[in-house]
Amino acid sequence: MSEALSSPAPSVWRGNYAAVTAGAVALVFLAALQSLAVTTVMPVVSAELNGASLYAVAFAGTLATSVIGMVAAGAWADRSSPLKALTTAVLLFLIGLVIAGLATSMPALVAGRLIQGLGVGGQTVSLYVIVARVYPSLMHGRVFAAFSAAWVVPSLIGPFLAGAVTEYLHWRWVFLGVAALTVCAFVMVFLRLRGRDLHTDDPAGGGTAKRLALAVLVAASALALSLSGELGTWAWLGVIVSLVVMAIVIRPLLPKGALRAARGLPSVVLMRGLIAGALFGSEIYIPYLLIEQYEFSPTWAGLGLTAGALTWATAAELQGRFGDRLGNTRITVIGSAQLLAAILLCAATALWGLNPAVMIVGWALSGSGMGLMYPRLTVLTLAYSTPQNQGFNSSALSISDSIGSASTMAIMGVVFTALVGTGAGFTAVFAIAALLAILALVPGLRLGHAAEATR
Repeated sequence: MSEALSSPAPSVWRGNYAAVTAGAVALVFLAALQSLAVTTVMPVVSAELNGASLYAVAFAGTLATSVIGMVAAGAWADRSSPLKALTTAVLLFLIGLVIAGLATSMPALVAGRLIQGLGVGGQTVSLYVIVARVYPSLMHGRVFAAFSAAWVVPSLIGPFLAGAVTEYLHWRWVFLGVAALTVCAFVMVFLRLRGRDLHTDDPAGGGTAKRLALAVLVAASALALSLSGELGTWAWLGVIVSLVVMAIVIRPLLPKGALRAARGLPSVVLMRGLIAGALFGSEIYIPYLLIEQYEFSPTWAGLGLTAGALTWATAAELQGRFGDRLGNTRITVIGSAQLLAAILLCAATALWGLNPAVMIVGWALSGSGMGLMYPRLTVLTLAYSTPQNQGFNSSALSISDSIGSASTMAIMGVVFTALVGTGAGFTAVFAIAALLAILALVPGLRLGHAAEATR
């Protein structure tokens, strides 16, 4: 494997690392911004393109195809240079954005979103491997803290910015504008790393075709799971079948023992999926609750998540600086406790009709907990990896993240729909999230230590 860029500066924002860090963080930021912006503008898009029947697929399809992109990029990076995988992923992301931005029908827009998913998944894994091969391990925590912040900041400005672009320009620029900025961000990374040997000295062996086939099956089962709510009285049968198929086909894409929380890397990957499901599953119901029961406007309801976004960014930065001193066990206990407390406050607000300020302020605890745990799990994944499996392990972490979120949201959706009219729907979905936060302690206390403990 090539040597890391040589620079005496400890900061990822100085010297030879500056352009790579800035470009990589910008790519993460723009992918996150586009994702949040689409959530805001999709009702307008659907109305204009007469595509109400494909509304959900426009979101679920992107998440599903991202799994294929993750596996493909991981396999490519393990066998060759991650810069080649990143270039292809960014190109797919751009093609998807342009197709969606120019779409004159909802099926065309969904097609663009499916291609976007391939690009986003591949881009994420490629950047993880680039971090592993460009930066020394001492800097990994700070790089991933920056990535984490790049996902958080769009939650502060994304909905407002998307609304303004739609109102004063057109919804198409939500897609096309991000495409133009993505080109600029990618050029920063490409020019700095072009010509640098990022290959591993001992590339991984075969099995790529099998992994890609499994990824397609995982994506299909995830998409089917997200559509189970449309089956009416057969919804739960659809959920069960989809989950069984997913559990079978996803196992070879994860480290051995991940589904049974084996100590070390398997538990790292499993914990990521559990906390992602708990956090993102809860998050989509908070604005819904504020609008439905407290008559907030959509703008103010979205701002109810701001506290969590701010504390996530702050905690991620602290983790990057002091994560090794805290240790994995303390980070797990503190982070899980904060996430659980935030979810329980949401459940209490829904159950007893508390002042919404209780939930809004309490949600800050979720961001703080995730800011500690999320980047730490990425650092541990790379610490447990060798140059031959950095791509596989990075893709496994991202797959767990995506599938954990998608599965939880799908199950919550079925439960919420079944309880419509009873007043218990919001409490039930938060209870599911709380259970996941508690279950996350099982793998969380089995993370172990890898190279990150020897710095």
